[in-house]
Amino acid sequence: MKRKLVLEDGHVFIGEGFGSMQEKIAEIVFNTSVVGYQEILSDPSYCAQMVCMTYPLIGNYGLTDEDYESKNIYMSGFIVREYNDIPSNFRFTRTLGEVMEENGVVGIAEVDTREIVRLIRDHGSMKAIICDVDKPLEECMKALKAYEYPKNQVATVSSKKIWYSRTPNPLYTVVAVDCGVKLNIIRKLNQAGCNVVVVPYNTPKETILRYKPDGLFLSNGPGDPENVTEVIELIRQMKGVIPILGICLGHQMIGLAYGAKTYKMKFGHRGGNHPVKNLDTDKVEITSQNHSFAIDINSLKGTGLRLTHINLLDNEAEGMMDDINNVIAVQYHPESAAGPEDSEYIFNRFMELMKKCGGNSYAKKNRY
Repeated sequence: MKRKLVLEDGHVFIGEGFGSMQEKIAEIVFNTSVVGYQEILSDPSYCAQMVCMTYPLIGNYGLTDEDYESKNIYMSGFIVREYNDIPSNFRFTRTLGEVMEENGVVGIAEVDTREIVRLIRDHGSMKAIICDVDKPLEECMKALKAYEYPKNQVATVSSKKIWYSRTPNPLYTVVAVDCGVKLNIIRKLNQAGCNVVVVPYNTPKETILRYKPDGLFLSNGPGDPENVTEVIELIRQMKGVIPILGICLGHQMIGLAYGAKTYKMKFGHRGGNHPVKNLDTDKVEITSQNHSFAIDINSLKGTGLRLTHINLLDNEAEGMMDDINNVIAVQYHPESAAGPEDSEYIFNRFMELMKKCGGNSYAKKNRY
């Protein structure tokens, strides 16, 4: 079925629809990853966004039951050059189009994704609509103008109740604040020897401390970090109590809690091959990234946070640390299931901080 993609700046692309045949408006962004479309589809950080993939062939290895990054799907749409509905993969259980249709995710194929990416790169991310091909352009533009970006994405994607992910012979207990957490992060913490208690984003400090945690983890998630005031205040209350690790949105919220500033990037970082320089080791790591907002490096002065990593493409802040209060923050994704593994040491560093701080001796000393 013919479908139409209309951008906020008036550009129109006609293509073939797949997935859901609903009409959807969302922010359009692009991702440069060669593989990992299932992880992208199921990443809660893409809530209220439609993703244009730069790699031309999508769907060719299907979807597998073990590879989802969340229990629900929040993405609005996929834009691809060529969609393959006949996967070749002994592990696949569903096609991409089937899962998209069941979850209300719209798709459009046979469009010039190179031109779309150039438009986003040159003019920035913008609103877009995928709709029936015969919908008048005037109505599309009117709908785009009236659309407002949601401000409650974290509340939408966060778990509504506390849940647990345990591991044999655990060394530590970590409370993970779910702002849209990816399941592979929980798996990595389990593999490192941590029992994980996953709590909703608005869980108060008193509830968290009942679990006598050895560490606090702040997850990735969608939207503007300034809107997640509950977690920013929690960080202020918890720093210095137990070690803290923040990834992606967690990185940004840590910066805000310390008094740094964030801003929305022109088109963000989304892909599996971003070069990041570790300022402590002087080594370059290839990283997986997905974010629209960033920390203003100039605002870090006097906050107590020191810059540990920078992006070599644009010198954006990619990592910070408070050595006194045992707080680590990275903007990229060290747990990436379909990307490079250069940064998995971040989890080991978090474990070392919990060990240094005495682990369960925190509870024994009644430091709460």
